[in-house]
Amino acid sequence: MTPVRLLDQDRPALTLQVDGAPIAAKQGDTLLTAILTAGLHHLRTSEFGDGHRAGFCLMGACQDCWIVVEGRGVQRACTTLAEPGMRVTRR
Repeated sequence: MTPVRLLDQDRPALTLQVDGAPIAAKQGDTLLTAILTAGLHHLRTSEFGDGHRAGFCLMGACQDCWIVVEGRGVQRACTTLAEPGMRVTRR
């Protein structure tokens, strides 16, 4: 099931790339919000073999939502704001 945006639908739209494909987001979205509302459903596959992971604490306290942002290296998807043209690789 894809999350549905209920509030803030009037914020300006932006486009970024995730794993080489464009996705739409809204100004002020975190990368985690942008990725999940785009229907991608996960950020990474667990290194322990227990499936897909989509963030855990959602406030920057754990290490469950690490992604790679071109030019910035490894970042937390739950605290990094989406920016137009950003290139992100899920791990």
